[in-house]
Amino acid sequence: MGLRAKAGQAMAGSTPEQVMARLELLAHILDTAILLPGNRRIGLDAIVGLIPVIGDAITTAISSYIVWEARRLGAPRWLIARMAANVAIDGVVGAVPLVGDLFDAAFKANRRNVVLLRRHLERSGGLKPSVIDVTATRID
Repeated sequence: MGLRAKAGQAMAGSTPEQVMARLELLAHILDTAILLPGNRRIGLDAIVGLIPVIGDAITTAISSYIVWEARRLGAPRWLIARMAANVAIDGVVGAVPLVGDLFDAAFKANRRNVVLLRRHLERSGGLKPSVIDVTATRID
C-alpha cells in the first residue's frame, strides 16, 4: 500500500497536503506567531509555558499531536523517535523555571518537527515539493 493510500485511509479524506497545512499552522501558532521588539518571534508555547507545571504539560500534549499525525502519515520509526525526542527535550527543559521559558522561546520544537516531516514526505514522494530546486544555466 502506498504512502498516499495509507494516509488517505487514516485521515478519512484529508490529503497529506491538507494535514501538512494544518500542522504548519499549528507549529506557527505554538512557536512563531507573536513578533516581539527586536524582530524576535515567540509563540503560545513560550507564553503558556510560563504557567508552572501545567503550562508545559499542555504544550507538550499539543506538540505530541504533530508526532501523532506524522505516525498517521506513515513516517518511519526513526523519524517518529527524532520528533518525539524534540518534544521531550522541549517539555523537560521547558519545565525548568525561567531558563526553560527562555529555552522554549528559542528551541521551537514544533517548527523543527514539521520541517522534518515535510522533508521526509517530499523525499519519499508522499508530498509535492514546496520549493523547486534548480540551477540556472546561461545560454549564449
